[in-house]
Amino acid sequence: MSKVENTVKGWQGVPFSAVRIDDAFWRPRLEALKNVTIDVCLRKCEETNRIANFALAGGLAEGKYEGMYYNDSDVYKVLEGAAYSLMTDRDPKLEAEVDRIIGLIEAAQESDGYLSTYYTVEAPDLKWTDMEKHEMYNGGHLIEAAVAYYQATGKRRLLDVACRMADHYDALFGPGKRHWAEGHEEIELALVKLFRATGEERYWKLALWLLEERGHGHGVGAIWDKPDWGPAYCQDDVPVRDIHEVKGHAVRAMYLYTAMADVVLASGDPAYLDALDRVWAHTVERNMYVTGGIGPSVHNEGFTHDYDLPNESAYCETCAAIAMAFWNHRMNLLHGDGKYADIVERELFNGALSGISLSGDRFFYVNPLASKGEHHRVEWFHTSCCPTNLARFLPSIGQYAYAKAEDGITVNQYMGSETTVELNGGRKVRIVQSTAYPWNGRITLAVTPEQAGEFAVRLRLPGWCKGYRAAVQGQAVGGVEALAQKGYLVLKRQWAPGDTIELELDMPVEAVRSRHEVEANRGRIAIQRGPVVYCAEQAGNAELGCDAFALDAQAAFAVQHRGELLGGVTVLHGRTAEGAPCELIPYYAWDNREPGFMQVWHREAEDRGLYRS
Repeated sequence: MSKVENTVKGWQGVPFSAVRIDDAFWRPRLEALKNVTIDVCLRKCEETNRIANFALAGGLAEGKYEGMYYNDSDVYKVLEGAAYSLMTDRDPKLEAEVDRIIGLIEAAQESDGYLSTYYTVEAPDLKWTDMEKHEMYNGGHLIEAAVAYYQATGKRRLLDVACRMADHYDALFGPGKRHWAEGHEEIELALVKLFRATGEERYWKLALWLLEERGHGHGVGAIWDKPDWGPAYCQDDVPVRDIHEVKGHAVRAMYLYTAMADVVLASGDPAYLDALDRVWAHTVERNMYVTGGIGPSVHNEGFTHDYDLPNESAYCETCAAIAMAFWNHRMNLLHGDGKYADIVERELFNGALSGISLSGDRFFYVNPLASKGEHHRVEWFHTSCCPTNLARFLPSIGQYAYAKAEDGITVNQYMGSETTVELNGGRKVRIVQSTAYPWNGRITLAVTPEQAGEFAVRLRLPGWCKGYRAAVQGQAVGGVEALAQKGYLVLKRQWAPGDTIELELDMPVEAVRSRHEVEANRGRIAIQRGPVVYCAEQAGNAELGCDAFALDAQAAFAVQHRGELLGGVTVLHGRTAEGAPCELIPYYAWDNREPGFMQVWHREAEDRGLYRS
């Protein structure tokens, strides 16, 4: 990247390890992650010999490699999730198991730093010959796990493995060395994390080089040889700074954009900003579902053409929703704009959360917006990237809650939590947030600076919110004292220990319509309340049939919170246009009761319909 006069400073994220979550909505889910999900994923990695493959590669056992060439990555993702769990709740038994697995990983690493068990065991002579075979993708997830475990425990063993592997990459690839365009992006963002953990600048510079390799005809392997996929499938069709449209495999695209944003944040060079802004608008405005899901097609696990958003056949991979949160979090830090945190919120409460059962042990790979009753969560998949991605994503959600701006603190996500942020100049401010979000729009913040002083507190005003009220110390605020800027209510004033902020976001039930270009949703409405998208499922609607009823967009719904239902949910009760009672539940909670139909987009009563098929 070129040296430029104007550098990008951006906001700084507050790491989740500095955020304690004590929230009625999220705490039970985090407990299920710690007590159930991580154990399920570790057990499945053991049963499917994903872990045993490391022992084979290290010469500690005999046998045959089992599974796909990318199976190492599942082990790494579970270890990353375990590390996040250990940051907030040290567990000697879990830590000992992770240390055991790290020993096998260390044994599997070759003397030059190379690490990919499939090639070590099955095809040692074919290393670095097919860019589709996920060698660096696996390595990227190893790096992320290693950084997380080092931060959690202070133990360097896995971090040293990761550094040796990254040094191996750096010795083989780079200016004047071999070309490489990894078929599945991940290594690029991981190298930036490794730079931040070690301070070694050549790691982020290697990430930059890998980004710059794309779009120049260097790709070699199965993707590039497949006529109906080709280089666009893995975002290798144009140089990254020339990207205008989202294309190809959804997860790969989101990891690419995340890495581009990371490099901008690491370097301060804005060279990628225009491309990121263009592709963000194209993704969100033309290719995203109301749930935050992306990638409608099973054929390429990704994108087809603008406004192609079918419901029953929607692919919407869980990993893609998680990756959307990764990317939009970085975009929020880059631009200081609440619209990106809005997308993170949409994923948190809808697109990503739907991927895991309330019990924490069953998963969706695919997240359709309609089902006749055949689609259900399962315990594991042959390709099990989604369960293991959830195992690392959910324990780290605290990182999305707060950010540090030049002039103060930003509150991006509403959840019962507390953190301490060190402002520029070294002043520390403790924030304690109390709320029943997402069921209630009332948020209370206790602001406790070490000493009184002036700084800004930004409170996100979600895009779905049409009205709000705010008060400081019980006194309503407005005018120049509370400016609305880029999706935030900005309260800049002298703060003293014990000050409180009260924010109340209006949260009515609303009917949502697609743009007319979305053929699948013409004449249909979806129902949303606050950040939560609702659906009808057969359980609770015994008298209704699949798509056999219509809803009136103007009809009233009774809002009822039921603590005993589906882990505690707010249910919407209303009547169909035909007069039958109906019950809507949060989309993320469907398929946790008896099987049956589900739909998000409902036929709109004809006398109210905006569009006609």
